[in-house]
Amino acid sequence: MAGGGIVGGGGGRNYEGGVTVFVVFTCLAAAMGGLLFGYDLGISGGVTSMESFLSKFFPSVYHKMKNESGGQSQYCKFDSQLLTLFTSCLYIAALVASFFASSVTRKFGRKISMFVAGLVFLMGSVLNGVANNIVLLIIGRLLLGIGVGFANQSVPVYLAEMAPTKIRGALNMGFQMAITIGILVAGLVNFGTAKIKGGYGWRISLALAAVPSLMMTLAAVLLPDTPNSILERGHPEKAKKMLQKIRGTDNVDEEFQDLLNATEVANRVENQWTNITQPRYRPQLIICFLIPFFQQLTGINVIMFYAPVLFMTLGFGNEASLMSSVITGGVNVVATLVSIFTVDKFGRRVLFLQGGLQMIICQIAVGVMIGKEFGLSGEGSFSKGEANWILFLVCAYVAAFAWSWGPLGWLVPSEICPLEIRSAGQPSTSQ
Repeated sequence: MAGGGIVGGGGGRNYEGGVTVFVVFTCLAAAMGGLLFGYDLGISGGVTSMESFLSKFFPSVYHKMKNESGGQSQYCKFDSQLLTLFTSCLYIAALVASFFASSVTRKFGRKISMFVAGLVFLMGSVLNGVANNIVLLIIGRLLLGIGVGFANQSVPVYLAEMAPTKIRGALNMGFQMAITIGILVAGLVNFGTAKIKGGYGWRISLALAAVPSLMMTLAAVLLPDTPNSILERGHPEKAKKMLQKIRGTDNVDEEFQDLLNATEVANRVENQWTNITQPRYRPQLIICFLIPFFQQLTGINVIMFYAPVLFMTLGFGNEASLMSSVITGGVNVVATLVSIFTVDKFGRRVLFLQGGLQMIICQIAVGVMIGKEFGLSGEGSFSKGEANWILFLVCAYVAAFAWSWGPLGWLVPSEICPLEIRSAGQPSTSQ
């Protein structure tokens, strides 16, 4: 991607050096930050469909779900403001935290933001696992949101700055790949814990979020900081040695000089938020806002977050709804692999257009089927064949998102922003 002096500081030019084992493993380890977001996306929808969880924290929803009397709208079974608060408070916290994370990332380095993300997420997962009232549950969710905000801000920037230009797209998409793996693992965990007798399976599901948070925290401690970040903090010799190490060659003078030039420009910026609003950065500002904005408007969170609940309202049984979410999670992982191997070959624009068109077609088809069967009243049910078609269309929709708007929503903003506005440009992608 051209424009504005991208991550390497050289406008997308290819420099000396190859793809080293060190940089590949570094990027893969850092991308594990995506597990935080992915696991939470996948785990929450499954937990909110478990009867033991609903009866303890949301009894009104539980009674609606158990009400098998005729004439009940399938649209309103999970209509609860308290349940909505439980779901949405994470995103509110993540949005607010991402702006603070921007300053932390620039002043103290990418590693510190990643460490904060893992540590706060760990605290939130512990609170959720031991929660015995709704207040503790919400506080835990807020902490999870702070962790997600810091991770989503710092990890894509870290990956984009460490990766060589020629494979930056593939390595940066490791973050999206980790998100999809987290979603799939969460689906499998929910499918298993839902079978546990005694009504505590939801605690295991929520508490196991501590695993990706520990991985993130450990990665932040062990991984090196990026040459860009080291330069920003005034250590040119250390930055050059790190650049030589990750490129696998001592001949990095051209790339290092570009980094120095970009750092000098960045250091002259007193306030990155004021700087990004200047006319010369308007294209980057618009793209960094609109791409994540439309990424969210695709509706993917409805599928990834509420998949088990969605399938239950459409007439799937509890076990079938959890298994359907596992299937969509598996499709998500495979389709993200397609993107990793095609993004640098076909380019960002082609994937954006193809994926968007496929998603539109699938959404229209699902809407027509639901509208025809349930109408405005919300009363009805799908036959087995119709349910299978719905599952197929949802999987096709998820696949289109996973090889287009999903990974590109993180990749493109991190590519197009020059160093002096990169930390300000990235937070908009967090939500």
